[in-house]
Amino acid sequence: MAKNFFRRFVCWMFAFALVVGAARGQAGPRSQPGTAMGIYTPGQHDLYDGHFVLSGGQIYQVGRLDDPSPWDHMDNEAKRVHPVEGIVEINVDEIKNTGTFVARLKVPEGDLVIELDRVHQFSPCQDGGVAAFIFEHGDSGCGDSNWPKSLLYIAGWGYGHATLNGKRLYENYEMHFMVTQGMRERKTLKVNYPLLNKKSAAGAVNPAAQQLDFYIRSPEIDERNNPSRKVFDHFFALEVTWK
Repeated sequence: MAKNFFRRFVCWMFAFALVVGAARGQAGPRSQPGTAMGIYTPGQHDLYDGHFVLSGGQIYQVGRLDDPSPWDHMDNEAKRVHPVEGIVEINVDEIKNTGTFVARLKVPEGDLVIELDRVHQFSPCQDGGVAAFIFEHGDSGCGDSNWPKSLLYIAGWGYGHATLNGKRLYENYEMHFMVTQGMRERKTLKVNYPLLNKKSAAGAVNPAAQQLDFYIRSPEIDERNNPSRKVFDHFFALEVTWK
């Protein structure tokens, strides 16, 4: 009985701290100024097993594999977004920071396979390399500002490789995937970002939709590009299936 009471007390204090942090205007992965609602964190649920199994379809490629510099692989205006055939499979354990990610795609150059080899945390807000139900990007204080701020239902970071037509294309490249609220408009595929004439910092996403973004990028920097990597292959899927 005492153990259960202590557990509930700790959870209550944690939730209270999140609310107080938000009220004081302190941004963090689970505390955002200006929000009008609080939710339980995954660890507060007795039934939470940390196991996320999802797939992604209706996939688009931003740019192409051989884009010459300078190029824009964010492409918020959706000027160079191309549909590609394929499927993405995610099977991760958020508690243990383990799991798999593989994308099997048909691009103009042939069969492209992108696979996560190992999970790795690049910043503390990534919670060991696999994180669930956090705010990231925009002005969230977590991640870069290339994307709008969104609630991430599940996300992973690490290192991986890619093959093209069965031959190794990339080795030991940085990878990231994230299942977010809808960032791209359903019809135009444009991103309403940076924020212009929005009610709040939440205005750049559509909570009635979900999408899965993923990329693989080289360690080499090229400041002419956006993002500033020599290679940055970016894809997104507008159909997300939870299993």
